[in-house]
Amino acid sequence: MFYRPEDGHGLPHNPFNAIITPRPIGWISSRDADGINNLAPYSFFNGVAYTPPQVMFATTGTKHDQDVGKDSVANIEATGFFCVNVVAHAHKDAMNASSAGLAKHVDEFEHAGLTPIECETIPCARVADAPAALECKLTQIVTLPGEANRVVFGEVTGIHLRDDCLKDGLFDITSFQPLARLGYRDYSVVTDLFSLNRPDD
Repeated sequence: MFYRPEDGHGLPHNPFNAIITPRPIGWISSRDADGINNLAPYSFFNGVAYTPPQVMFATTGTKHDQDVGKDSVANIEATGFFCVNVVAHAHKDAMNASSAGLAKHVDEFEHAGLTPIECETIPCARVADAPAALECKLTQIVTLPGEANRVVFGEVTGIHLRDDCLKDGLFDITSFQPLARLGYRDYSVVTDLFSLNRPDD
């Protein structure tokens, strides 16, 4: 099968997200100019650089109560800060609850039954029991082609690792089983690992 996106795929559901899998989920916490916390998951998320460490997430939707994009982008534009929380399998229901299209004045931490805790290097909350969290300062927001496609880039200024996830000096992801986004309404968790040495190692 071959299709051009502008012509349509002819399938019951768009296969694009099912092709690019698995995707890590950036559970982005931010705070608006009035001090209201926000928390939302984004599966167009990844790290983009080591030195200094930098991350990105992309948003592709709009809300009726925001001028441009979603609450996360509006908050980050206003304050210049955000935090990326890692989603453990145990947080799947809370993560899903935080994806609801709530009014901008609603605190998703409260809505999802999560405990916020203050970050160390930025004026923002993070998920208290997340396996890891990356505190970030905004570096740039890039507007992409399309109605509401924007990519947020941030430099990591602080990193939290939950102590029970450190085993023999390594961050052990099998201890919390990170959630990954697949296509359609599907998710997966990481439970098994294998290693490969590079040819030039």
